[in-house]
Amino acid sequence: MSGRDGGKKKPLKQPKKQTKEMDEEDMAFKQKQKEEQKQLEAMKAKAAGKGPLASGGIKKSGKK
Repeated sequence: MSGRDGGKKKPLKQPKKQTKEMDEEDMAFKQKQKEEQKQLEAMKAKAAGKGPLASGGIKKSGKK
């Protein structure tokens, strides 16, 4: 072990990812995901306008 070997080793370079061409299935899948995301956002906005679903916290009984 010489003094030059100490310290953190650099990781090997990873090969660059190849850009693959999208076929029709990939395009349809991405389009479907976008539509689902839009519907989810619309539902979130609609739900945000209303008050809380539960009427708040611990319910007390009438007994004392």
